[in-house]
Amino acid sequence: MDKAAIIGVGMTSIEGNKVRDTFADMAWEAVNKALDDAGMNINDIDNVITTSNDFWDGRTISCMAVGDASGAAHKNVSCVEGDGTFGAFYGLTRALSGSYGTTLVTAHTKGSQSVSSLITNAAFDPIYERSLGMDMISACAMQANAYMNRTGITSEQLALVSVKNHGNAKKNPLSQMPLDITVNDVLKSEMISDPLHKLDCSPVSDACCAIIIANEERAAKHKGKPVWIKGVSFCSDAFFFGDRDLSRAPALEQAAKKAYAMAGIKNPMKEIDTAEVYDAFTYQELMWLEGLGLCADGESGRLLEKGEFAIDGRLPVNASGGLLSGHPVIAAGLIRIAEIVKQLRGEAGKYQTKNPKTGVAHGVNGLCGQSHCVWVLGKDK
Repeated sequence: MDKAAIIGVGMTSIEGNKVRDTFADMAWEAVNKALDDAGMNINDIDNVITTSNDFWDGRTISCMAVGDASGAAHKNVSCVEGDGTFGAFYGLTRALSGSYGTTLVTAHTKGSQSVSSLITNAAFDPIYERSLGMDMISACAMQANAYMNRTGITSEQLALVSVKNHGNAKKNPLSQMPLDITVNDVLKSEMISDPLHKLDCSPVSDACCAIIIANEERAAKHKGKPVWIKGVSFCSDAFFFGDRDLSRAPALEQAAKKAYAMAGIKNPMKEIDTAEVYDAFTYQELMWLEGLGLCADGESGRLLEKGEFAIDGRLPVNASGGLLSGHPVIAAGLIRIAEIVKQLRGEAGKYQTKNPKTGVAHGVNGLCGQSHCVWVLGKDK
């Protein structure tokens, strides 16, 4: 594909309840941080993509609440309803279209103003499944059981994901839940939906993130550290659970293969230096790592125990603390992209990994990873 780069990133802190901030307040903060990071002002932005969700925002046309704060006045603007990685994908296509040199992408969520069980229950089929009362947590508990039964991954290994990511969050000043915990702490925490304990689950969170994507011509004029978009792809699985093998992630496997092919990566286990993976639940980090081809099927738990996914390990995963340490639903994937940008620039502070050159960011839409979006980013063109 033609070349494009991310030349600016900005995000708010992730908090359990930003009671003093509206959607627009959060967007204003994140957008201005991204503009400052890129050394630009809003007049340098050609078009704007906002990423939001009417259900989570509790209003129709939710993008309207952040349009002005995102600098969309007098510009072409569009909205994506879903995870921020998908909003960024749309923004990338605009930057590559030849019509726009720069695209600003924002994504926001105030989970504190939502009832997640009711919202995610509405994602189920209204005739056959919704009346059962299932939500995202109970559905993902089904998937966790299916995955663990097939691969032999243990509850202790799931708990170790929580220990690692909450520990990483202690080094990230924007994280919501920095915790010093043990495997035993996780296993003794409240059982939410078997096999998922409270510390296996991500918290309710508020935050906003913004990134600026530029085509090659505009990126070449950028005086900072552009991070180049090497490969991107997304893929969706079937909607009905009965039509899917929940213990596997074929949509992720397909998206990853296409993104790697675009980036010229033949062996992701050796060529990817760091990853930010959508870990809404502990089992997902392990399952998605296997789907991304970053370790063999069923091997992620054993490699985790060996320390390979630690900040100083062979493949640092969620060095920022991941979603287990703060999960603003719609902004989650865009934050994963921003975190990889920070890593590749060497600007991640105390959670900086060792000289990464290529990283993967990953986002999810839908129940139990129905849709996946994979981004491969690099320091060099």
